[in-house]
Amino acid sequence: MAAAATTTGPGFLSPAGVEIAFLLVGLATLGAALVTVTTKQLVHAALWLVVALGGIAVEYLLLTAEFIAWVQVLIYLGSVVVLLLFGLMLTKAPIGRSPDADSGNRWIALGVAVVAAVSLVWVVVDAFRTTWIDLDGPAQGSTKVSGEILFQHWVLPFEALSVLLLAALIGAIVLSRRNEPTDATDASDKGQR
Repeated sequence: MAAAATTTGPGFLSPAGVEIAFLLVGLATLGAALVTVTTKQLVHAALWLVVALGGIAVEYLLLTAEFIAWVQVLIYLGSVVVLLLFGLMLTKAPIGRSPDADSGNRWIALGVAVVAAVSLVWVVVDAFRTTWIDLDGPAQGSTKVSGEILFQHWVLPFEALSVLLLAALIGAIVLSRRNEPTDATDASDKGQR
């Protein structure tokens, strides 16, 4: 009788603490991502993006991919968000509520987002339907395995992203350095005439 209660394969969702934590952190990350795209204050959106990206790093930790989690923290939280905040500050973006942040196409954007999310979930579930992680086998998120995959298959997109981020930073600096005439320069120009 007791032998019939045991399962031979991995269960779909066992009530382990890691799985519960994974689900709770996932829900918090999803909530932060929704607030990121729905807020009308650009700086608040950037800060909620920090929470969402931090939640993804915690998810990597729960999946025992420590190297990928620290890369997530260092690159996305440490670089991309700082670059985004510098871009917002250097381009004199409005700090408070911005009416320009709403294009009026919310329903179209929501429809596209739902279709994209359903398609992504469908593809991922279909691709990994019969794949199970062997927790007793070699660590797939280790530095060696991740480095080999990154520098054999993804080196060109990785470098293209770094050039794109550098171009965005240079563009923000160029846009912020455009001088508009201030009252002090107008007064000095009038005094010279």
